[in-house]
Amino acid sequence: MRVLGINAIFHDPAAALVVDGRVVAAAEEERFSRRKHGKRPVPFAAWELPEQAAAWCLRSAGLKPADIDAVGYSFDPGLCRDLAELGVTDPSDDMRVDYARRAPQFLASALPGLDPDRVRFVPHHVAHAASAGLSVAEDNAVLVLDGRGEVASHLAGVYRAGELTTLRTQELPHSLGLLYEDLTRHLGFQHSSDEYKVMALASYGRPRFLDLFKQMVYATGDGGFRVEHIDWNALTKARPADGELTSAHADDSLISAHGDGRLTSAHADLAASVQTRLEEVLLDLVRWTFDAAGGPRTLTMAGGTALNCVANARIAAEGPFERVWVQPAAGDSGTALGAALALGRTPSVFGTAALGRGWSDEEIEAELRRAALPYSRPDSIAVEAAKVLAGNGIVAWYQGRSEYGPRALGHRSLLAHPGDPDTQRRMNDVKGREQFRPIAPMVRAERFSEIFEGVCPSPYMLFVHRVRPGWCDRIPAVTHVDGTARVQTVDADSEPLVAEMLAEFDRLTGLPVVVNTSLNTAGRPMVDTPREAMELFGSAPVDLLAMGPFAVRRGEAFAR
Repeated sequence: MRVLGINAIFHDPAAALVVDGRVVAAAEEERFSRRKHGKRPVPFAAWELPEQAAAWCLRSAGLKPADIDAVGYSFDPGLCRDLAELGVTDPSDDMRVDYARRAPQFLASALPGLDPDRVRFVPHHVAHAASAGLSVAEDNAVLVLDGRGEVASHLAGVYRAGELTTLRTQELPHSLGLLYEDLTRHLGFQHSSDEYKVMALASYGRPRFLDLFKQMVYATGDGGFRVEHIDWNALTKARPADGELTSAHADDSLISAHGDGRLTSAHADLAASVQTRLEEVLLDLVRWTFDAAGGPRTLTMAGGTALNCVANARIAAEGPFERVWVQPAAGDSGTALGAALALGRTPSVFGTAALGRGWSDEEIEAELRRAALPYSRPDSIAVEAAKVLAGNGIVAWYQGRSEYGPRALGHRSLLAHPGDPDTQRRMNDVKGREQFRPIAPMVRAERFSEIFEGVCPSPYMLFVHRVRPGWCDRIPAVTHVDGTARVQTVDADSEPLVAEMLAEFDRLTGLPVVVNTSLNTAGRPMVDTPREAMELFGSAPVDLLAMGPFAVRRGEAFAR
């Protein structure tokens, strides 16, 4: 059975193709259109489809639109009600719902030859749940939390033999995802985009508003929760222009320019308070789900809230489940995969996030020649990259197929030395990011326990880990202000080239860890094509472009 999954309704439009239960391809539209998150999360953009991503998924499998047996669209307009009845103010939502009803016709227009009668509406949270619950081999409890779906913001359920039983949903207006979005907007960031910045900011604050949030955000004991109306301005009476941001964990002040103003310690404290309360309520929901599902070994998670790696680590450490597995594309882009899996109703063990576009060595070399860049083909690109990193250089690492989801996992990455305390500043300058933003480490899985504590394996960077005593000073660039790091573990069987690079860097420096951040600059999607990789290399102070087996050195490419 050939099933195409489509996400288009809110943000992060994406497409995924599942053939006979196997995930063949999955990609976000932003990688093709070069618009971050694909589009703005507004009702009048709901008609915009992941046309390029869908067409590529089909081409990658040698299929035409007429060959598709079914299309799963990750939103069911038939479930919608007037949001005003639910206490949600969104006067344009009827436009979004109307566009969703017309999705079969829009898709048939975008993919000529597709029969619109093959389009099936999959409830939004069912698609989220399937992306996680049908991606592991065993029966599992599943927890979905995000901003909103059709009328709800949460689903707790259990998968048995590939069948979902819904145990609880939470209707709007109560939403933990919208709570975090509102805080993101209040801090001057872009909602449905910059929530991860708020998570980073929280580490610099103290949860001094926690008692207030316990009264306004709380679990109800029956699998649901409540989020009362919050007047953010009244809560802190501080705006971003009022002062400076100071770390609760360090003596030095951190002043982080943002727009025309500045973030303050009050904003960090507010972020810390919401983050802590989110974790507490999630633990309540996780414990309820464990009991209601009959105590399964594994919890799977999806929805934008599941990208909160700090909360995920706490759930893994303090929750009742033996294993916590989070969908790498946990945000709305992952509902494209979930919609396809839900229609196929066949579990498909998630083996890799490298589901996007890739180029052959011959195609990469042709692009290098077209760009007239001097390049070489060393015996080992991994060894060459490790040498540059050991010399404190920055490497643009472009290998294999691109990642599905928001994390760079060693296919479209910027790499650097973790032992230089100045690396964080340098990397944030290269990427044009706020200086309070942490950078993450990658480590070979067999070396993980020497350096870090927490969930292992962690191949998708979805948990934070405590840095062991004695290592914080050795890898300061990747040790966040609270003593944690968001680790990616690397398995040599699945990622042999990255593992080779790490082993060589360890041999040269005595450090088994390398900085890994996404291959992009602020406000832009991750690099996807060879041409985009060369453009970034030409515009940023990167010392080596390691693209496929080829090496492009800055000193040679831009020699005067």
